[in-house]
Formats: sequence, structure tokens, C-alpha cells
Amino acid sequence: MAVTGCSWLLLSAVFLSVGAEISITPEPAQPAEGDNVTLAVHGLLGELLAYNWYAGPTLSLTYLVASYIVSTGDETPGPAHTGREAVRPDGSLDIQGVLPRHSGTYILQTLNRQLQTEVGYGHLQVYEILAQPVVMANNTALVERRDTLRLMCSSPSPAEVRWFFNGEALPIAIRLGQSPDGRVLTRHGIRREEAGAYQCEVWNPVSVSRSEPINLTVYFGPERVAILQDSTARTGCTIKLDFNTSLTLWCVSQSCPEPEYVWAFNGRALKNGRDHLNISSMTAAQEGTYTCIAKNPKTLLSGSASVVVKLTAAAVAMTIVPVPTKPMEGQDVTLTVQGYPKDLLVYAWYRGPASEPNRLLSQLPSGNWIAGPAHTGREVGFANCSLLVQKLNLTDAGRYMLKTVTLQGKTETLEVELQVAPLE
Repeated sequence: MAVTGCSWLLLSAVFLSVGAEISITPEPAQPAEGDNVTLAVHGLLGELLAYNWYAGPTLSLTYLVASYIVSTGDETPGPAHTGREAVRPDGSLDIQGVLPRHSGTYILQTLNRQLQTEVGYGHLQVYEILAQPVVMANNTALVERRDTLRLMCSSPSPAEVRWFFNGEALPIAIRLGQSPDGRVLTRHGIRREEAGAYQCEVWNPVSVSRSEPINLTVYFGPERVAILQDSTARTGCTIKLDFNTSLTLWCVSQSCPEPEYVWAFNGRALKNGRDHLNISSMTAAQEGTYTCIAKNPKTLLSGSASVVVKLTAAAVAMTIVPVPTKPMEGQDVTLTVQGYPKDLLVYAWYRGPASEPNRLLSQLPSGNWIAGPAHTGREVGFANCSLLVQKLNLTDAGRYMLKTVTLQGKTETLEVELQVAPLE
């Protein structure tokens, strides 16, 4: 019985057998694009006259790939033929160099000598060789607890997506919100521990490709601002120093980026923008409260810490030191007072014993000083009780006496012997 392609199509519309046992399986089972695939047919019964292959969900002429006459081996391409398909004598369909567009439902329709037809269904899924995806971020520098992070895995392929954080699988369910397709990650109120390298990976059964990392910075702080002395936290403490010793205070904090630093002494800003402050020679004038203020230029937050620096009890005792210690005739000398009382009311300098005829000068509570009977016009007084004697002569050598009176009425007298070397 000869069967033409046209008559076979007409007959197939009339005689459709039910309960067909035909099965179709692709070989290989998970082909990648470019593979040669065979849609192998199993369960064919009886002597068959012809085959029809369809690439679509229904037996429609639009989906017809090819018709094949068994007795002659003649194959007639259909509207859905792509130039890559060929029907085997056993009914299987070969597809050379499959593409993703070859994916879908395939139907084989057979015709036997009783002019009965049977159909079998199969599905072909062709997997792409995946291109490298790209991670895109709404911002790569965010402020902790304020900003929202959005990462998108951009890939032209409809593949599965996995995320990685610093090279490890990201615990998506716990830390980040994931879109239904897994391609978008959202984190409201980003945290510092989420700073690092993010990657996404697309995969299918035959291919996997991971993106280049995108690095995320999370700004935070400053927090736990503290002042250190020799690696020891001293915030809120009192540091006691011996007279004329040195001290370095360090300001530390937890912050990203490194904060800007401002130091203050007794509430007055110092010209120091570094993370440390040096006190090179401790005197009574440097006693007080030192404060470090750390400012983060990204978060716009700031924090501070303070310490109190005082002279040790032994250093509080008042002393007089000539500077220079052995001045020469014609030089100036300063009788420098160290450890003068902070609650000073008045003081007076005398040339010799503390009597009115010997008084050089006195300083009043207003801060002004007045000359005494022994004043030569070359003596100048300072707020810290020190005395400057200008253009020394040999007669200036001898004993000088300082008398101080505090607000509480406490009187203290101290003397120093000044030596003047003659010019050679």
C-alpha cells in the first residue's frame, strides 16, 4: 500500500488510536547547545507505513517537522523544519547541533497498515552554555543601619542563581531578602558584618558561570572612643605625671572610615588633627582635662573621650629655676616658678629678705603688677609668678625671694640664689 504525505496527513485526522505505548527520550538526556541529539523512540508495534514528527504541543501542520515514508525512506520537511532534523528508519529523530530554541514538546505520529495512528510524546530541554553574569549594586558604599543594599545578578539566560559572600555560600534565608527568581538580594539597614565581596553564579545541568566579585563597604561609627596611654585605656581617669616629664595620649575608636580627630584642652580646641597628642614637658600650666573628639565624615556621627592630667603630689611643691641657670652679665634671666598655687591671689618678689624696702614688684588679682621700692626698671612679672630680669649686671647676683598668698589666705615663701657670670 503506497502512502503519500498528503493522504497520510488526511488519514491521521480520522483514525487515531488510543492507549498508545510509544515513548520518546532524548539522548543524551541533558544536552547542551551544540550537541547532536537523538529523540529515541520506544514501544513501536506492528508494521508501520509512515511517521510524522511535530515540534509543538498539538498535531498541527504549523508544528510539523517532517514526514517519513518507511518503505521508500522518503522524508518531506514540514513548516517547523530548521534544517537540522532528520528522521531515522526506526522512527527516531536526529537533530544536529541543537540550540535552546529546539527545547519543547515533541510528538511522533505513526501510521500502520490498518491505517491506524498512534502518538507518543516527549520533551527536549536544551541547556545553554552560560555566559558570565554581572553583579550590579545600587551602591557599593553604604552607611550602617541607615542605607538599603540591593544587588542584582544580571544574566541573559534563565538559569538558576546562587550567591556567594567572600567566596562562601551566602545564607540567604537568614541575612538577605531574595526575590522569587533569586536574582535580586535586598538588605534593609545594612550591617557592618555584611561588608565584603559578593558574587552570583548561574547554573544549569550542563554549565556553571560565576561573576567577578563586587566589593561592598559599610561605613559605621565612631564607637567606643577611648584615650590610651601606653596601650592602656585611661578614659575617665586621672593621669598623674611628674614635673617636666612627657606624655602621649592616643585616641582610638571603632570606625569606618578612620575618623577625623580634634583635641581640646579644658574645652578649648587645640591645633592638632592627629590621632595622638604629645605633652613634651609637664608643668602646672598643662594640668587639666584633655578631650578627644572623633568625627566620621561618612556617617556624620561623632564620639568623644576625656582624661584629667595632673602633676603628682611631689611635683606640686613650688620651685624656682633660673633660665638660663648660669646667666652671664648683659643677658636676660627668667626666675621660672614651677608648681605655683592654682588659687593664687597675689604674689610679690623681693631682692633679699621679704621686707617692703626690698620689694621689686607685686601682682594684683586683676593680673596687673606694680613696681616696688627696689624695682630697677628691668624687672617684669608674669601670671605664673615668674620674674624676668633684663640685661643683668654683676650687682643683680644674690638672693631673691617670692611670697605667694592664695584665696584661702595660705602664705608661702620661697627663695633662690642667682649667680651672674662676668664677661670675659
